[in-house]
Amino acid sequence: MAVLPSAVAFLLLVSFSPTVNIANSQSFIGVNYGQVADNLPPPSATAKLLQSTSIQKVRLYGSDPAIIKALANTGIGIVIGTANGDIPALASDPSFAKNWINTNVLPFYPASKIILINVGNEVMTSGDQNLMNKLLPAMQNVQNALNDVSLGGEIKVSTVHSMGVLKQSEPPSSGSFDPSYEDLMKGLLGFNNATASPFAINPYPYFAYRSDTRPETLAFCLFQQNAGRVDGNTKIKYMNMFDAQVDAVFSALNSIGFKNVEIVVAETGWPYKGDDNEIGPSIENAKAYNGNLIAHLRSMVGTPLMPGKSVDTYLFALYDEDLKPGPGSERSFGLFKPDLTMAYDVGLSKSSQTPATPKTPTNPSPTSKKATWCVPKSGVSDAQLQDNLDYACGRGIDCSPIEPGGACFEPNTLASHAAYAMNLFYQTSDKNPLNCDFSQSATLSSNNPSYNACTYPSGSGSN
Repeated sequence: MAVLPSAVAFLLLVSFSPTVNIANSQSFIGVNYGQVADNLPPPSATAKLLQSTSIQKVRLYGSDPAIIKALANTGIGIVIGTANGDIPALASDPSFAKNWINTNVLPFYPASKIILINVGNEVMTSGDQNLMNKLLPAMQNVQNALNDVSLGGEIKVSTVHSMGVLKQSEPPSSGSFDPSYEDLMKGLLGFNNATASPFAINPYPYFAYRSDTRPETLAFCLFQQNAGRVDGNTKIKYMNMFDAQVDAVFSALNSIGFKNVEIVVAETGWPYKGDDNEIGPSIENAKAYNGNLIAHLRSMVGTPLMPGKSVDTYLFALYDEDLKPGPGSERSFGLFKPDLTMAYDVGLSKSSQTPATPKTPTNPSPTSKKATWCVPKSGVSDAQLQDNLDYACGRGIDCSPIEPGGACFEPNTLASHAAYAMNLFYQTSDKNPLNCDFSQSATLSSNNPSYNACTYPSGSGSN
């Protein structure tokens, strides 16, 4: 019998629970709106652009009043930030914190839906011990200033960390904080826990790939077909780097007693171009990473250690920032161009987005000339078929038809079960031919493999 991966049954129950509200489940998708550029469109145009997408939250690195005002009455959640340079004053002078709130929040809220204030960015790994020591008092004073105007329960306060705060992230179950930061981290996490504010961090599988450029690492980072990586402690097989990094953060929080603090991914992305000597940037890779990440979030599968929910994730970035220093990739993370067109399509447009949870597509009429199915090539080994089955069913699709009692359980063979799962994965992944590759063991076919009561979903072979 074909063996479904051990965690899939639970994940499917969670992913396809009737309580999931698809219409409201896009709230976990946000975007970073950086401004280190001289060619950005007007804030009003950006507000209209965002309203045409499924993006529900925007993170600013500062508190630009024009942008905050432009987002008024859109319903889009806004994250604003204080400069690192303001941390000493915020920490030492409560009146400075009150003035900051009076200037950057009160004139705009609640019409502009400010939901979070980040005090500084990647302070803990800045190497500035003075800033690191003053970060918690600064956050406390900002929180007190919000409390004084009765907004303490409406707007959260936190700070953003790089993955550098972890000493260990592999395997994910061994995730732990760098001991040199641990005492300060406990104070910050105590604040997060007491105020129900999130622990915000910036995981980038792109940077993991840059340090290990093997093809199998690229596939692991891009959510593509791969052999997976087994955590030797938990025996969990991870199928993508994003889940592994987020679970490493969860393990680090758990190791010092803060597993209940919410994790927010404040930044993650992939550049679509770079300098000639840079490995990894390309439109194909950027589209694969961001598109597959969005599909993964919409599936509501979650991570192995946090199943059944999607962490709030802010994609990096809304636009390129042409004035940023460094290699070319630093200026090439934008999802949209300054003329408001897409740099590449990852399904964020409301008119083209994929469902929030995978759904079986409706079969086209028999007269459709574009119906295609994803099927195994002839001669594929059982080991490859089992890998394909594990991969497809582990991505949140509904594999219940090939479970005992399901319409497609018979014939009870690995080849039959894998074929069904591979096709369903392809059909629920925007029918992108790249998702009918399975390590070159699959192909698209115009011959309908359905039989008896077992119907294989079909659809157009083009996006």
